[in-house]
Amino acid sequence: MTPSPNSVSASDATGQLVSNTVFGGFGTRILSAIILAPPALAAVYAGAPYFNLMLILISLLMAWEWGRLCGGGRFEAPAVVLVMVVGLAVVLTAADHMREAFFLIPAGVLLVCLLGRRGESSSPWLALGIVYIAVPCMALLWLREWPGMGREVVFWILGVVWATDTGAYCAGILVGGPKLAPRVSPNKTWAGLAGGFVMAALVSGFLVGLTEAAFALWPLVVFGAFLALVEQMGDLFESSIKRRFGVKDTSRLIPGHGGVLDRLDGLLAVSPVVVAFLLLMGEKITS
Repeated sequence: MTPSPNSVSASDATGQLVSNTVFGGFGTRILSAIILAPPALAAVYAGAPYFNLMLILISLLMAWEWGRLCGGGRFEAPAVVLVMVVGLAVVLTAADHMREAFFLIPAGVLLVCLLGRRGESSSPWLALGIVYIAVPCMALLWLREWPGMGREVVFWILGVVWATDTGAYCAGILVGGPKLAPRVSPNKTWAGLAGGFVMAALVSGFLVGLTEAAFALWPLVVFGAFLALVEQMGDLFESSIKRRFGVKDTSRLIPGHGGVLDRLDGLLAVSPVVVAFLLLMGEKITS
């Protein structure tokens, strides 16, 4: 039987579907990155007050998304407290009152739990959002003000995180293979994890090489690869939370990415680890 001119073979249909979903989605992700990355990088370069204002806004958006996520789309009193505590903690840190911000966090956690409905399982998750969002944002503010190299350190962190995402995404598409955590995130593969490792290590070494400081290159290449693992674990953690509450994205604020939390989940995991590393190396929190 001769196929009609309008008929399409199964293989052609499959190829068209893959092209539309994978490469079309990738194009949307790239376009969003092109629009959002320059102002973010400019704020990092400029530092206070622009970087501080950007982080305050981002922290409020993430807290709003977390409140909607854990509240099943509802935004009630515990979620309002969540947003207020996160925002105030970041504002206090930006104003050089980090110790006060740290005291505020457990008080906010307790208040959110007390305001939750009796027997409602989402209240502890809402309370966790205060720590999950506020502490990494506070870490980034502290890192940006690190004397001498704050700007370079934040640029390096962003480079490693973005390289991990890009390497994992591309390797996952091009190589595929066994799934990394199919019950949590069905699209992630071991090949993607390896691609993230390699890309993070390469970008870490490249960015360290651009600085004029006498950093040891290879230890930071290895540390960059380790942070790729941390980034992927942060991604998987948020995926597990979204799966628990039955949502795909935390919001639709960023086309191709979903919500702000969907885009920054890896950064939320990485920034406290970098601060912990610096503290172990002898740095002190002075604000």
